[in-house]
Amino acid sequence: MYRRWRSNINDILMPVFPGQLRYIRKNLFHAVYVLDPSTVSGLQSIDMITSFYENSFPMRFGVILYSTQFIKKIEQSGGELHSSEHDGELEDDKSSLIIRLFIYIKENHGIQSAFQFLSNINRLRTESADSTDEALEMHHIEGAFVETLLPKAKSPPQEILLKLEKEQSFKELSQESSLFVFKLGVSKLQCCLLMNGLVFDSSEDALINAMNDELPRIQEQVYYGKINSHTNVLDKFLSENGVSRYNPQIIAGGKVKPRFVSLASPVLGGESVLNEINYLHSPGTVDDVKPVTHLLAVDVTSRKGIKLLREAIRYLIQGSKNARVGVLFTAGQDANLSNILLVKTFEITAASYSHKKKVLEFLDQVCSFYEHKYILRSPAAAESTQAFINKVYELAEANELPSKTYKSSLSEAYNLKLIEHLNKVAQYLYRQFGIASGVNAVITNGRITSLDAGVFLGDDLHLLESVEFNHRIKHIVEIVEEVSWHGIDPDMLTSKYVSDIIMLISSSMATRDRSAESARFEILNAQYSAVILNNENSSIHIDAVVDPLSPSGQKLSSLLRVLAKYVHPSMRIVLNPMSSLVDLPLKNYYRYVIPTMEDFSSTDYTVNGPKAFFANMPLSKTLTMNLDVPEPWLVEPVIAVHDMDNILLENLGDIRTLQAVFELEALVLTGHCAEKDRDPPRGLQLILGTKNTPHLVDTIVMANLGYWQMKVSPGVWYLQLAPGRSSELYLFRDGGDYGNQEKSLSKRITINDLRGKVVHLEVVKKKGKEQEKLLISSDDDKHSKEKGHNGWNSNLLKWASGFIGGSEKSKKSSDSSVDHGKGGRHGKTINIFSIASGHLYERFLKIMILSVLKNTNRPVKFWFIKNYLSPQFKDVIPHMAHEYGFDYELVTYKWPTWLHKQTEKQRIIWAYKILFLDVIFPISLEKVIFVDADQVVRADMGELYDMDIKGRPLAYTPFCDNNKDMDGYRFWRQGFWREHLRGRPYHISALYVVDLVKFRETAAGDNLRVFYESLSKDPNSLANLDQDLPNYAQHTVPIFSLPQEWLWCESWCGNATKSRAKTIDLCNNPMTKEPKLQGARRIVSEWRDLDFEARKFTAKILGDELENPDPLPSPLSSSPETSSNDQSTDDLESKAEL
Repeated sequence: MYRRWRSNINDILMPVFPGQLRYIRKNLFHAVYVLDPSTVSGLQSIDMITSFYENSFPMRFGVILYSTQFIKKIEQSGGELHSSEHDGELEDDKSSLIIRLFIYIKENHGIQSAFQFLSNINRLRTESADSTDEALEMHHIEGAFVETLLPKAKSPPQEILLKLEKEQSFKELSQESSLFVFKLGVSKLQCCLLMNGLVFDSSEDALINAMNDELPRIQEQVYYGKINSHTNVLDKFLSENGVSRYNPQIIAGGKVKPRFVSLASPVLGGESVLNEINYLHSPGTVDDVKPVTHLLAVDVTSRKGIKLLREAIRYLIQGSKNARVGVLFTAGQDANLSNILLVKTFEITAASYSHKKKVLEFLDQVCSFYEHKYILRSPAAAESTQAFINKVYELAEANELPSKTYKSSLSEAYNLKLIEHLNKVAQYLYRQFGIASGVNAVITNGRITSLDAGVFLGDDLHLLESVEFNHRIKHIVEIVEEVSWHGIDPDMLTSKYVSDIIMLISSSMATRDRSAESARFEILNAQYSAVILNNENSSIHIDAVVDPLSPSGQKLSSLLRVLAKYVHPSMRIVLNPMSSLVDLPLKNYYRYVIPTMEDFSSTDYTVNGPKAFFANMPLSKTLTMNLDVPEPWLVEPVIAVHDMDNILLENLGDIRTLQAVFELEALVLTGHCAEKDRDPPRGLQLILGTKNTPHLVDTIVMANLGYWQMKVSPGVWYLQLAPGRSSELYLFRDGGDYGNQEKSLSKRITINDLRGKVVHLEVVKKKGKEQEKLLISSDDDKHSKEKGHNGWNSNLLKWASGFIGGSEKSKKSSDSSVDHGKGGRHGKTINIFSIASGHLYERFLKIMILSVLKNTNRPVKFWFIKNYLSPQFKDVIPHMAHEYGFDYELVTYKWPTWLHKQTEKQRIIWAYKILFLDVIFPISLEKVIFVDADQVVRADMGELYDMDIKGRPLAYTPFCDNNKDMDGYRFWRQGFWREHLRGRPYHISALYVVDLVKFRETAAGDNLRVFYESLSKDPNSLANLDQDLPNYAQHTVPIFSLPQEWLWCESWCGNATKSRAKTIDLCNNPMTKEPKLQGARRIVSEWRDLDFEARKFTAKILGDELENPDPLPSPLSSSPETSSNDQSTDDLESKAEL
C-alpha cells in the first residue's frame, strides 16, 4: 500500500484541493488512542481506527489499553500498586481480560489479528439480541476471541482461552499498560486521542481537525529544513515540547483558568510566613538559582497531605535543576503529638541539613513510616510517639545525618509556640491565598493549584515547573540575569536571594490580567508623527493611532472629525503608516455621513438632510459609487440620473456635478438556530409575519452556523415554524423546557431601533419524533406517494405557493399551477433569474427579456436581484411587465457577516449568482433558470425548464471545444483543473438550471458556501468566481451537463454550430477583447431590432427622446462615424465567462 505513495517529504508543501489528503511515505501524523476496551466509546474508536486504516488514511495509528477498574484501585491506594491486594478482585475485570487476550493474539498472530479481535467484540456486542443497554458481556469477549483465532490457531481456541483465564497470563503487562495510563494522567478522559503528543477528543471530527492543526506546524518545519526524510517527527516534537503527564488543571487551555496571587506584598511587609521557610533542593543544586518555587500547603493530619509531601520529595530525588520546594504545614483542631513531631522533624532537617546528600531519602522514609503507622491507622492502634522519635533517630543515622540535633529538639517538641505557629500558617493561607483549613495545595510562583480531588503526583510538579517556566518565568529570569546589583551587599547576593526576587516578580506580573481593549498610549513617541489638538477646557482626551493609508484609517478619521466638531475634546492622532508599500492600499474616496444637529422638521429632508460631498474628483477616471452602511441596513438608490457603476465626470458636460439619493428600504433580521447536542437543523423552514398575516416572509436555516435572515421593518413581528414538516417535528425551546406547545410554536420579536436584531433560537424535536429526519429526499417522497401518502415537499409547496418570501412587487409567485396568463400565455410558469448592474447591462437585460418572451409560449416570471438595479430600471420594469405580459419579482439578500466578503463590486455580483440560491427565493419556488443579462434566447425556454436533469441540483452547459483557435486559453485542460476535474467537463455559468427542491434537500448551498469560504481567502483562487466555484465543487454538488446547443458563444464554439444555438451569449473573447456592444451587433442578427424596441419603450416611459430613433442599419452598411461612436461606448463587462 505504501509503495504507491510519494517518498519526497517536500510534497507536503505542494498546494492541494481543500480537504484532499497528502499521501507521503513517512510517519508524519501519529494518532494514539487511549481507551478502555470494555467501554462502548473505546470499542467504537477501535472500529473507527480500523475503518481509517482499511481506507489507506495517511496516519500511523496506535492504541494504549487500560482498565478503569484497575486504575480506581490504584487511586484508592494513593497512587501505589500493591498487586497482591487486587489479584482476586481483578478476575472479574473485563478490561484486564481483553488487554491480556489482545497481548496474546498480538504476540502470536500479529497486530492486525489483535485489532480484528477488538472489532469482533464490538460487532458481537451490537448484534447481541439480549443487549438492550449496549453493555459488554463476558460471552462477547470469549466469542470474539474464539472467532478471531479459529482460522489460525493449531489447538482449539476454547482451550487457549480457558488456559489464559485460569493462569492470569500477561497480567503484569496488562497492569503496566494501565499504570502507564494512570501516570500519563489521561484516564479521567475515558477515551482520548493523542495526536503527535497533543490531547484531543476521540471523535472522528476531532481526529480530522487535529490533523489539520498539525499540518501547518509540520509544513513550517519542513520548509525551514528542520524536518527531513530521516527525521523521526514524533521524537522531535516530544523532545522539544513534550511533558510526562497530562493534567488539565495545570496545562494552559484547559477548562480551569489558572489563579494567581502576588507574593511580593506579604514578603516585603516584613512579618511574613514566607520569610521563615527553608527550602529543599535536588541533590547537588543547593547553591544554584532556582527560578521556580513550589510552596506546598500540607495538612499534616490528612493522608492526601502526606501523599503530596512524599510526591514532592520524590520529585526532587528524580532531579530538578530549576525548582525548589518549601512546605507550609497546617493542622486541624485535633492535632496530636505525632503530627507535631513530623513538623518539627521536617523543619529541623530543612533548616540544618538541606545540603546533605541523603536528606531527601531520609525525609521520604520518615514520611512513609509516619503515613503507615499514624495516618492509615486509627488513633487507638497508632504507634506511640516515642516509637516515632526512635525511628527518626534510626533513619538519621542510616542516612548519615547527626541524630543529636533531633534528640535535643524532639524531646521538647510539644509546646504551645509550635501549635500557634501552625494556626498562624493556616490563617495566612486562608487570608492571603484563599486556601481553607484542611485543603492541600501547591503555589508555584504565585499560581495556586488546589488538590481537592484526584491524585497529585511528582510528575504533576514537573508539569507545573515546565509550564510555568516556559510560559512566563524564563522571560523574567533573562531580565534578572542582566541586572547590575549596584548598592547591594555582595554577601546578600546568594542564590536564595535571587530565587526569591524571581519568585516575587513573576507572581506579581502574573496577577496583572490586562484586558485586550486597554493600551498605554502615553508611552508612544509622537514627536514627529502626531497631530495634536489641544483644548484645555475639555474633560475628554482622545488618543488615536491611525494608519492613514488604510480602509480602517478612512473610517476612523471621519469619526474623529465628528467628535472634534461636536464634543471638542483634546486630541492626539499618532500616524502609524506601513513601513513599505508595494501598491497604494487605498482604491477609493470615503466620506462619513451623520445627521446634523439642525432641526429639519419644517424642511424637505431630501435637500437639506444628511449628505456626503465629494469635491475635486478626477474627471477622466471611471468611478463607481457604493455605500458602506451598518450590517442590518438594506439601502437602495431612489434618485440617480446617471449610471452609478460607470461614473465618468468629463462626460457630464457643463453640469460637472452628479447627484444621487439613497433610501433605507428595510432592516435585516438575522439569527442562528441550534438543536441541543446536534448539528444545526439545516432546512428548517421559518416564516415571519404579524398576528393578522402570519406569513409575509420566509426562509430556511442554513447548515452554516444555523444562520438565517429575513427582511423586516420596525414593528412587532411573530416568528414561527412553517406549517408542514418543520412544525410537525420541532418546537421552539423555551427556558430549557418544552413549555406550552402553543407558545413554543411562535416567538415575538420587536424591532424598535435601526440596529437590527440577532435572534438566537433553540429548537427541540417533539416527543416521539426524535429519530425522524427533517429533510426527506424527493425519491423517498415519491415512494411515499406511491403508497397513498402525500409527500411533505409537495404539500408544503402547495401551501406556500400563495405566499411571498423576501420579495418586492410580487406578481403571482406560484410556479406549480397552470396559469392562463397575459398575452394568451398558458401552462406552467417558467421562472427566470438574472442580475445586472449599471445602465449598459440593464440595456442588455431588457433585450434578454424580450428575446425570452418572443420565443416562449408559456407564462414567464423574472426574478431580479434588487441590490444593484438603478432607479430607472425599477421605474420601467412594471410598465414593461404590463406591456409584454410577464410577471417579475425583486429579491434581495444581505451578505452574511460570517462569510468572507468580496471587496470588488463585480465579484460580489458574481457571488450572488451562486452562493444564496437556497435562501434568496421563496420556499414555494421549485425551479429557476439563470440567464445572463447579455444573452439572447432563440428557443422556447419551456423545453429547458421541463428537461429531466437526472436528480442533480444544478444543470450547466459545458464549454464547447470546436473552435480550435482558442485551445491555448482552455485552462481546464491542463494543470490543476485537469487533475481536479478527473474527466468531468468544465461548464460555463452564463446559463444554468437550479432544481431548488433538490438543491435544498442535498444542502448544496451549504456545501458551496463551505467551499467558497475555504477558497476565497486565497487571492489566486476563484478568478471567475461564479464559474469556478460550481465546477470546483461538482464532486460534492453534482452538475448535469446540458446539450451543447443550449449555449453558443462565438469565442469558444465557432460558427459551424451557430445555426443550432438555442441561446447566444456575448462572452468575452480573450484574443480580440472586442467590446460587448460591437460584438452584439455583429454576432446576433436580431439584436439591433430587440435593442431598438427596448430603447424605444424605455424612452416612452421615462419621457426621454430616443437617440437614433430609427433601427440601426445592418453591420454591412454601418458608417465609419457610427462604428466609431459605438466603439467609444464604455464596456465594463465582467469576465466571468471567458
